[in-house]
Amino acid sequence: MSSPATAPPAPNNLKRIVAASLIGTTIEWYDFFLYGSAAALVFNKLFFPDSDPLVGTLLSFLTYAVGFAARPLGALVFGHYGDRLGRKKLLVLSLLLMGGATFAIGLLPTHATVGTAAPVLLTVLRLVQGFALGGEWGGAVLLVSEHGDARRRGFWASWPQTGAPAGQLLATGVLSLLTAVLSDAAFGSWGWRIPFLLSGVLVVVGLWIRLSVDESPVFKEALAQAEARKATGGAAEKLPLVSVLRHHWRDVLIAMGARMAENISYYVITAFILVYATTSAGVSKQTALNSVLIASAVHFAVIPAWGALSDRIGRRPVYLLGAVGIGLWMFPFFALVDTGGFGNLILAVTVGLVLHGAMYAPQAAFFSEMFSTRMRYSGASIGAQFASVAAGAPAPLIATALLSAYGSSTPIALYVIAAAVLTVVAVGVAQETRHRDLADVALDADPEPAATSPAADARTA
Repeated sequence: MSSPATAPPAPNNLKRIVAASLIGTTIEWYDFFLYGSAAALVFNKLFFPDSDPLVGTLLSFLTYAVGFAARPLGALVFGHYGDRLGRKKLLVLSLLLMGGATFAIGLLPTHATVGTAAPVLLTVLRLVQGFALGGEWGGAVLLVSEHGDARRRGFWASWPQTGAPAGQLLATGVLSLLTAVLSDAAFGSWGWRIPFLLSGVLVVVGLWIRLSVDESPVFKEALAQAEARKATGGAAEKLPLVSVLRHHWRDVLIAMGARMAENISYYVITAFILVYATTSAGVSKQTALNSVLIASAVHFAVIPAWGALSDRIGRRPVYLLGAVGIGLWMFPFFALVDTGGFGNLILAVTVGLVLHGAMYAPQAAFFSEMFSTRMRYSGASIGAQFASVAAGAPAPLIATALLSAYGSSTPIALYVIAAAVLTVVAVGVAQETRHRDLADVALDADPEPAATSPAADARTA
C-alpha cells in the first residue's frame, strides 16, 4: 500500500501545484533574465557611460554576475528555513523579494542623474535578485517533486523548469516589442523601465496562485516524525547544512559538476549572443532578440518532453545526451551566427536550447532524488546555486572578455566544450536516481547516533 507521502495526489490538485510553481518560477526568471537582456542592450550606456562600448558592456555584465554571487547565500538561508519551516512559506518570500527588487530597478535614476550612486544602487538591487532566486529554484522544484506521482516525477518536476524559458520568452518578448515600437532614443530614455515596472503586476498574480497550494505531504510527514522523536526524548536533528555536508557531500559535488555545461551554455546562448551577434556578426538588436524569442518558445515546449523521457530511460542518459550534444554544437553554433542570416541565427540558438533542455529538464527530479527530505531543500539548492557562481555568473563576462582579447569565437566555443566535459564526468560517476521513492528517505533526518539499519546504510551509500 502507498503511504500518504507516496500516494499520487488528485490530478486537479497536482496541476494546481504545478501551476503555482511554474508561474512563480516564470516571474522570478522573467525578472532575472530581464536584467541580463538590459545589461547587454542599455545598461552599459545608462549606468557606465564613461567607458568605451565594450568595456561598458563588461562592467554591465559584471553587475549581472553579482546577482549570481548572492545566489549561494540565498540557497543557504532559504534552504535552512525551507527544511525547517516548509517549502511554501519560503517560496512566497522569495517571490516578494525578487519582484520588489525588479520593480525598484525600473525606478532607478541613471548615471546622468545621480552619478556613481546609480551603478551602486543597481548592484544592490541585483544582489537582492540573486538572493531571492537562490532560494526560489529549490523550493519550486521540491514542491512539485514531493507532491507528484513517483512514476512521472521527471515529467511533472520539469514543469517548474519551463519557468526559465517562459521567463526568457516573456522578458525578451517585452523588450522586443518595445524596441520595435520605440525609437532608440525613447527606449534608452524611458522605455527600458516599462518591463521592470510590469514585474509588480506579475508578482501580485503569482502570490495569489502560490498562496492557494498546500505544503508538501512528504515534508509534513518528515516534520511530524521529527517532532515525535523530539517529544519522546530522541536526539535533536542537526542543522540541514551540517547534515548535507556529512551525508551528501558527494551528491553536492555531482550536482555542481552537472550544472557547469547547463549553466554556462545557457547564458552564452541567450545573454552573450545579444552582444556577439550585434557587434561581431553585424546583426541588428531586433533580429538578435527575435531569434532568442523564437528559440525560447521551442525550449519551453521540449523541456517536458525531455522530463518524460527521463522517466522512461533514466535521468543520467538524458542529461549526458544534452551535455555531449551542447559540446558538439558550439562550433556550428558560432559558424551559423557569423553568417548574419536570421534563419541561421534562429537555427543556432534553437538547437542549442533544445540540447540545453536535455540537461535542464531532468535536473529537477535528479537533484531532488539525491537528498533526504529534511535536508533536501538545502542540498538541492546548495548544489545548484554554488555552481552558478563558477558557471552562469561569469559566463557572459568571460565570453565577452575572450571576444575582446582574441576577436574570435573559437576560445568561447572551447570554453563551453570544457564545461561540457566536466559535466559528462560528474553525471557519469553519479548513480541513477529514477526509481528512488522520496518518502523512503523521509526518516533520515540525521539524528545522533546515526542510523545503522541496512536501509539507512543504503541511503547513505
